[in-house]
Amino acid sequence: MIKSFIDPGTTLWRARCLFIDNLPMEPHSMPPLPPDADLRRLVNFSASDGRIWLAGHRMLLVHAEALGSLRRELMQSIGREQTRRVLMRAGYAAGQRDAALARQVRPGASMFDLFAVGPQLHMLEGAVQVTPERFELDMASGHHVGVFRWDHSWEVETHLRDFGPQDEPVCWMLIGYASGYVSAFMGQRVIYRELQCSGCGHAHCRIEGRPQSAWPDGDLLARDYDPDSLLVRIEDLQSEVETLRSTLAPRDDLGELIGQSRAFQRAAELLRKAAATQVTVLLTGETGVGKERFARALHAMSTRADRPFVAINCAALPADLIESELFGAEKGAYTGAGAARAGRFERADGGTLFLDELGELPLPAQAKLLRVLQHGEIERLGSTQARRVDVRVVAATNVDLEAAVAAGRFRRDLMYRLNVYPIRIPPLRERVEDIEPLALHLLQHFATLHQKRVQGLTDRALEAMRHYAWPGNVRELENLIERGIIVAGAGQPVDIDDLFPTPPGQTTVTVNAAGALERGAPAQIDTLYDEVLRHGLSLDALEDGLIQEAVQRNGGNLAAAARALGLTRPQLSYRLSRVRERSRD
Repeated sequence: MIKSFIDPGTTLWRARCLFIDNLPMEPHSMPPLPPDADLRRLVNFSASDGRIWLAGHRMLLVHAEALGSLRRELMQSIGREQTRRVLMRAGYAAGQRDAALARQVRPGASMFDLFAVGPQLHMLEGAVQVTPERFELDMASGHHVGVFRWDHSWEVETHLRDFGPQDEPVCWMLIGYASGYVSAFMGQRVIYRELQCSGCGHAHCRIEGRPQSAWPDGDLLARDYDPDSLLVRIEDLQSEVETLRSTLAPRDDLGELIGQSRAFQRAAELLRKAAATQVTVLLTGETGVGKERFARALHAMSTRADRPFVAINCAALPADLIESELFGAEKGAYTGAGAARAGRFERADGGTLFLDELGELPLPAQAKLLRVLQHGEIERLGSTQARRVDVRVVAATNVDLEAAVAAGRFRRDLMYRLNVYPIRIPPLRERVEDIEPLALHLLQHFATLHQKRVQGLTDRALEAMRHYAWPGNVRELENLIERGIIVAGAGQPVDIDDLFPTPPGQTTVTVNAAGALERGAPAQIDTLYDEVLRHGLSLDALEDGLIQEAVQRNGGNLAAAARALGLTRPQLSYRLSRVRERSRD
């Protein structure tokens, strides 16, 4: 006799199978798993670019035989025990990833339906068929008991083919997945173990999970998920390499400048070579590439690091004040000068002066700056006395100085004096390899700043960032990451919608209930549909508006407008003729 009951509540949902006379568990004592249509819609096959997505994370459709071959190679090279632990940890990481989807996919569902996301994803991913047999979960107290039956385990099939019948369970990645999923779901270490395995001759595999503290040998079981001694040593060596690399990498008071691309490394190497000298450095590059951070890193690596670093934005000050800001002023030098005041050059004496937006400096100030660079002397406004200053000048501009000289806005002799050691800082679109490490660094920074925990960035978000043009460069990346931290749900990964307010729609190819692929509607189509209804637009009016907007935004260039809409130019011309006909009716 088997009795089951449900105790609904906001934080408690239990389904227990109580045993009388040691009767075996039966599947029908548990409620059925919920429909998985919501999960199948998360799988997107993008055949045009060769990628598969699961809720923003990139997936792979891999032959089970290929994974079996890898398993065999590991067994032969590092042995059974090490292979078991490596695969368990790989499964654990996969389970943790999928746990982040549960509340995101089924907000407001019962605890059992939320929990079922993991088993159902495990089945959808082709790993194993899962049948729940016992389920107890109390989030408030941290209590959990789960018993599940597994059929058609891919690990059993591949292991038996290569190694024959076994004496011990072999579903290592699967059991790691179960432990990782439930641990992340509950926010505490939960250990699943395989009580029966088809690889050992049983009709089914059967697993049972409890919190680590509920197992008599929980601490021993948990060691399977600790790094192996060999891997620990590799990580230690990697840490030593990273520490050494960080001592060589340019850094300022905010930390290391991040970048591994060739374009970034070329600029960083020039910066390191200049640091040991007193040469005047000219930093060039687009707005937002991080010129001030490069200047601060140069100062931090130089022999002047213990002296002041003073920065001034030449474009932010009125022309009649820039000279007094740079060189200082005596009392009465101009209206309102009630006391003598030191300028930026004097404040930076012994250190570094950073002149940002140098191309906007007025011509009179340019002449005085040239004298300082040539003779190391300044004169305050209203004074005839020269003052010696020992300042290393680092200038930055996004202006083409050659063009400015030709236009008469910049002194040619000053350009030559500044251009002794130019360093071009590449825009972000030229250093695509640096986008991910920069984004992850910024994610950690802003998560700490706003005291909000998120689960990293989805693969889809990273892919979108790699293909974005970044007109605002690193500064724009900072803004987008900060927005993503604020918009994303607590404990959830930052996805493309969190970063870009209006991401481009994508046609999805999902899996239907029969396991076949079917083409779906563009992403956010439900929002677009609601907007169309709200404004009372007809389909013709919507098409006319989109075509006219595309033509207008592309300055009347029909070829560009057609590309923006995914049409050929003749197709767009035909639709434009229909727009004109409808406007005449």
